[in-house]
Amino acid sequence: MLQRLKTLAASIRNAFNRGASRGFEAASASAPVAARSLRRALPPLILLTAVTAAGYAVVTHPPLQAVPHGQAALRTNQFSGGTTEFREGSFIRFPALHEVRLFPLRDQSFQPANLAKATGPAPLQSVEGLSLGLDMTVRWAVDDRRLPELSRKLPDNIEADVIAPAVQAVVYKQIAKHTVREIFSSQRAEIASALEAELRAKLANDGILLKSVQIGSVDLPPDYRRGMDQMLSDSLASERMRYTLEISEKKVKETELEAAADKVRRETAAEAAGREQIIAAKAQEEAMKHVLPFKQKQIEQRALEAQADSAARVQQAEGQAKARRIEVDAEAAARQKLADAEAYRVTQIGKANAGQMAAEGALLTRHPLLVQKAMADKLSDKVQVIIAPPGSGGFIGNALLGGTQPKATAAEGNGEATTEKE
Repeated sequence: MLQRLKTLAASIRNAFNRGASRGFEAASASAPVAARSLRRALPPLILLTAVTAAGYAVVTHPPLQAVPHGQAALRTNQFSGGTTEFREGSFIRFPALHEVRLFPLRDQSFQPANLAKATGPAPLQSVEGLSLGLDMTVRWAVDDRRLPELSRKLPDNIEADVIAPAVQAVVYKQIAKHTVREIFSSQRAEIASALEAELRAKLANDGILLKSVQIGSVDLPPDYRRGMDQMLSDSLASERMRYTLEISEKKVKETELEAAADKVRRETAAEAAGREQIIAAKAQEEAMKHVLPFKQKQIEQRALEAQADSAARVQQAEGQAKARRIEVDAEAAARQKLADAEAYRVTQIGKANAGQMAAEGALLTRHPLLVQKAMADKLSDKVQVIIAPPGSGGFIGNALLGGTQPKATAAEGNGEATTEKE
């Protein structure tokens, strides 16, 4: 929208410049005509000037104002005194007509720096008159139900003009009632509760809601801090000694109790062991009543088993002897049969050989050359060539067997006998 207003103002300014230039040109033509034209153009020029001034004012001071997030805006009419509240978005604000004030809706934190150090500009005073510092954090918020009233009542700087004076007044009064030791250690929570209660009531009258008061570290004077540290050290040493003595006494009592418990435990164990032995003896005596007859039966059973074993062994020996005699008789009969079979075989072989020799003798008588053939067949694996002398009419093996041969000479060329051995 601001850009549109600037464009409108520029257009009005250009139109005004064009009208002024035309007026000067007409005035140079003729004075009477210029006077009449000026009278006619005067009302539009006044209107144009007013519109231009209004546009310029709108451009330099826009009438819209946005409400920041987390804040509330109160617009007050300067003429009627009416107040309007805005939480989100934008609203129209005229500079000469409206006055706008912003209030925070979120919780705010205030830490009084003047009270934080014992050597600061405004230290606190304890009941002993010692200076000390207190690190505090005050969380507060504006009562949003009373914003129209607070816009006219509260100053612009709420924290500096309302919160800080109230905190200083309450804190100085409460701290002056307590000692440094109470503030530092023993009653810190009670002091914080009292400060919060009194400060809440005080700020509620001004429309301020107190959320909480938190007390942090306490800044003590250097001399007092050294003395307190020494006292705390002595106190801690005393407490440590007291705890050491208590622990020693408890250890002594614990030793006594352990000794008594050990004694009772040993006595109980001895009694239990004695009762166990008695019960075991009774059980053994009761068991012997059943064990002795059982042992007697075992002895009788073993005697019977020995007799049965002896009889079994005698019978087994007799059986083995009978079996051995049977085996010997069977072996003798088998050997006799083998001897008879061997004699019968020899007899049959002799008869067969005699018959074969008779047949061979008869065959050789009919065919004498079979002897030479048989001799040649026997010598065939050792003799490669056999040459028989022609017309000798003798046995070809006589030369090999050392027999007599007819006399002959090599010159006769009748023949020779040669043998080649492998």
